[in-house]
Amino acid sequence: MRILGITIPDNKRLEIGLTCLYGIGRPLAIEILTKAGVDISRRSKELNVDEENAIRKVVEAYKIEGDLKRQVAGNIKRLKDIKSYRGIRHMRGLPSRGQRTKTNSRTRRGNTRKTMGTGRRAVEKK
Repeated sequence: MRILGITIPDNKRLEIGLTCLYGIGRPLAIEILTKAGVDISRRSKELNVDEENAIRKVVEAYKIEGDLKRQVAGNIKRLKDIKSYRGIRHMRGLPSRGQRTKTNSRTRRGNTRKTMGTGRRAVEKK
């Protein structure tokens, strides 16, 4: 089964399989399936054409994949343009939601340093 050019896995339950689409998590997947009138525990290979079309119709009502990514990128660009605090943090590649940066935040900053322990030299025992 394909929705918006993305293949939904055949061997997973639909509740999980729909989360392959950007912007759809477990709660929204359950909501989509109940609106479409499809059992949550069914797998995508078990569906008939009418059920697939019902799911597609419900999914197209939501903003997902490319449209959602464009909206998020536009929101971040707006924050950068008005030079808000969050926009500046995005520009500098730092965490924008108040996390500490003295330690941690290595993935956001792109550091690949190894752990050094205490940073002091080991004292020789006599």
